[in-house]
Amino acid sequence: MPEINKANRQVCDADIRVLKTLAPYLYFEDANVTTVGFSSDDTYATARGARAIAFSNPIEDATMTIEAQVKPFKLLALISDGTIQTEAVLAKKAEIECTVAGTLTLPTGVQVGSVFVYAEDDYAGTPIAGTVADTTFTATLPTDVAIGTTYSVGYLISVATGINKISINDAQSPQDYYVTYNTVEKDEEGIITAYTTTGYKCKPSKTADLSYSSTGDPATLTITFNCLTDKNGNLLDMVESTVAI
Repeated sequence: MPEINKANRQVCDADIRVLKTLAPYLYFEDANVTTVGFSSDDTYATARGARAIAFSNPIEDATMTIEAQVKPFKLLALISDGTIQTEAVLAKKAEIECTVAGTLTLPTGVQVGSVFVYAEDDYAGTPIAGTVADTTFTATLPTDVAIGTTYSVGYLISVATGINKISINDAQSPQDYYVTYNTVEKDEEGIITAYTTTGYKCKPSKTADLSYSSTGDPATLTITFNCLTDKNGNLLDMVESTVAI
């Protein structure tokens, strides 16, 4: 087969599967950058002080990365255990009008010990003393909460509708994944062919830097897979097609 020179200028699509079952986890087509890298140092035997024979050490720092600005929440879940939960506790600030003298009606799900009531223009200032039972705040001095007046209320609330949550903590550890990168190459005659990279055992690094800014570029998420050798000794495969697609 003749050697054919090819070039690439096409980001990879990522096919991410749970290693244990090989069940699909996420097929991601919106990355801006995908990378594959690895390195291995050599150890040398010397003769008269000069390097004479080289021995290759095991491959170190083999990685596959995904950089994306447009992404599903499930991509971020890779840095946890891949699980998306449907309940969360959220901190809220709300403006609530008094309709019954001395009381305020709170949303369902408010955590009792988390409620703080302030005058509308004094949020986080001096709280109005009172107690909470179920969804009702009752002022210690009824005159502190007057009908028709709006108050600023800070609280924590448990939400179980329309919620996706991932937990980042030391108890949640990323799973191992079987990751395939699919892209295309063009040869010197303009023929497009497929190019695939497979990582047999890829563990996401529990690392992320998310920046939220009103100026500059949109936030970029980078997922880094540390590529390990599987039980059969496989690490990475790179496969090119010689057939036009």
